[in-house]
Formats: sequence, C-alpha cells, structure tokens
Amino acid sequence: MKSANTKYLIIGNSTAATGCVEGIRQIDKSGSITIVSDEVHHSYSRPLISYYLEGKVTEEKMMYRGGDFYSSNNAKLLSGLRVTEIIPAKKVAVLSDASELPYDKLLVAAGSRAFVPPIPGIDTVKNKSTFMTLDDAKDLDAMLDPEKDVLIMGAGLIGLKCAEGILNAKTKRCRSLCIVDLAPRVLASILDDKGAALVQERFKEKGVKFLLSKGVSGFETTQGRPNAYRALLSEAAGATEIPDNAFIDFDILVLAAGVRPNTELLSGIAKTGRGIIINEKCESSAKDIYAAGDCTESMDASSGESRIMALLPNAYMQGECAGVNMAGGKKVFDKAIPMNAIGFMGLHIITAGNYSGDVYESSKEGVYRKLFFSDNKLNGYIFIGDIEKAGIYTSLIRDRTPLDTIDFALICERPGLMAFTKEVRAEKLGGRK
Repeated sequence: MKSANTKYLIIGNSTAATGCVEGIRQIDKSGSITIVSDEVHHSYSRPLISYYLEGKVTEEKMMYRGGDFYSSNNAKLLSGLRVTEIIPAKKVAVLSDASELPYDKLLVAAGSRAFVPPIPGIDTVKNKSTFMTLDDAKDLDAMLDPEKDVLIMGAGLIGLKCAEGILNAKTKRCRSLCIVDLAPRVLASILDDKGAALVQERFKEKGVKFLLSKGVSGFETTQGRPNAYRALLSEAAGATEIPDNAFIDFDILVLAAGVRPNTELLSGIAKTGRGIIINEKCESSAKDIYAAGDCTESMDASSGESRIMALLPNAYMQGECAGVNMAGGKKVFDKAIPMNAIGFMGLHIITAGNYSGDVYESSKEGVYRKLFFSDNKLNGYIFIGDIEKAGIYTSLIRDRTPLDTIDFALICERPGLMAFTKEVRAEKLGGRK
C-alpha cells in the first residue's frame, strides 16, 4: 500500500479518470487524488449527449457515477481549469491560473477535441457548434429552431448521433437537415457498403439529405436571411448526386469532421504517435506518467498493431489499469480491440476487431452479419439488426481463440455456447477455471 502522502494527479474528468480513481482506491485508500478538468460538470457519459439533445435524458441522468463520487473516494475536483504545462523534472503541473500542482504519479486522460477544418469563411458562420461535450449539446440545443436549416459536416459516428438527437426529439427541431461528407458512404470507418446503406436508409426515411463524396470548399453569407449561410461544395471521387461547385443554404452548422487526440501536454516528454503511446500497464515512456482514454495509442489485440481505440469501455479499463499501477498494484490491460456498440433510429449495430482475411457474410430481412477470419483466428465482425450474443464473437477476438477448437460453422450460422467444447462451456459458465 502506498504512503498516505502519495500525491496522485489526474488530468481530465471523463471515463478514464473515473476508472483511475477507482483503480487507485483498490490499492491505496488514503493517498491524495486531485482531478483537473476544463469542464465544469460532474463526470458524465459523453455518448449520452445525443440523448440529451433529444430530450431523452437529463443532465443528472448523464452522470457516470453518483453525485457523491468525489467525496466518497476522497478525491478533489478542480473544475474550469486547464493544465498548460507538465514539468517532469519538478514533478509539477502548471494550471491556467498560473498555479502549480505537485504530483508523485500523474495520469493524462485529456481525451480528444473536434477537428475544425480550415475552410475559407468558416469563421464568419455565427451559428456553429462541434458535438463532443455536454456544453456543445447545450449550445446546439439553444440554436435549433423549427424554421432553420441544419448542415452537419461529417457522416461518422458523431455526425449521425447528432442528427439522430435532432430528429428524434419530441418536437420539431429544424426545418431540414443535410449531411455532407467526403467519404462515399456513412460510417465509412466501421461499415462496408452494404451495412452503410442500411443505416443511411433509416435516416433518409426521416427526410435527411445526404451529399456524400462531397467536400465544403468555402462558406459565404446569403442575402435576405439573417445569420443564414451558403456552403460551397466541391467534388470528391465518385460524386454523382450534384454538380461540382454547387452549394447548399443553411442556418446552423455542426462540425463533425473528425477528432484529434489531445497529446500536446506530453509532446517532448513522452513518446507520441497519433496518440500518447502506452504499454499494457498504461504507462507512457516518461517516468511516473500514465495515460488512458481517447488521447492514447495502444496495442490492438485483434491485429497486433498500435492504434487509437477511442471507446468508452477501453477508456475505463485503461484508467482503472493505470490507477492500480500508479498505486503500486499490478495490473495489465492487453485485450483492447476496436469496438462499437451503437444504434440509429432503432437499428442496432455492433462492430469489432479488424476487417482482414476471409469473409463469411449473410443478409436477410434487415439483418446483416459479416465475419472476418484468417490464420485460424476470428479477426473482426459487423452485425446489424440482430446483435444477440455478439459477446461470444468479441471474446473469440480478444482471446485469439483457435477456430479449430470450436464449431466455427455453427458459430457463423447460430451463435451459442454449444459451439464450444464441454470444458470451455464449463469455464465460461463459471463451473471451472
């Protein structure tokens, strides 16, 4: 157990930070924990901001832990402040108010930020918002009006969840909604053409207009409508819906064109790639500095490659792993895989792993299943519609289970534990170790 004088400092107040606090307290009940966050809210579940916009959840219901989380864990939250610099030689972090916080063990859980493309005229658009935080959702909520047109730049997870929040509200929130993206399909990073078409059709049924394989080359004001704008469109490969150099009028702009990990605090201090590079103990390359969550880059168990896996479950498990190790315990988290469990307009989707190797595919009555496998291992999957028992496939990927030890043909057609040997079934059901 660590000394009561051990000082733990956590930068960020989202899922990874929560995991870190709980990891520390598993080992060290008395060391001081300080959390610094530029947001002013209690720790909340970021995926719920679309439901907040929809009116489905309240701010209180978005809390990731109960209101007494900080006090019950003897943790101090400094909200509305940023860490501007880390000085490893002094073991201090400099805050935006110029004060300094000392630490013995530090976790960087700084998350990611929305990418705002440097498009000419974008600064002149008054009614615009990103969609990453609760404050973003509040800002957008205040802008929406049933007589205004909304343009969303980005047909990925963030853009589509934002659109769903607007469209599923009990009252009409906008006059029209258009989504533009350079990619040729929605959710291009996680779905193939068939899967994307199923999702896109759900949104089209709600009246959403899609301009895919199109970029925005500039913004300009329109005449006769206060705070109304025009997005000038440029053509990407494969665009056929509208001619090049066309435009679309809008009143409200949502920027959902991608994210960037917040790695700057450790630039020149620890190894970084696209994210802060961490090992299986969630240690960075700098002594006594750990990292977790969306700002990190770690090993993908499904491919063996280092990559960013910005997923809520991974963030929590990384944070918990870091916390245990910061407090002197021993823990590894080496089974992270890319995974998304989401739903749009009542259509459920789960994807996991990587999409390499041979393919098994089936499609019927709105249910789409695709498995990717090679070298006697399951690499990844896409399930849309029927996602029951998807956890079986996820465990096959995480554990790198040899496919010749199960009835893989049965697993493809009908998921269930009967595809496993008697011994494995007993282990999975808790009957033996």
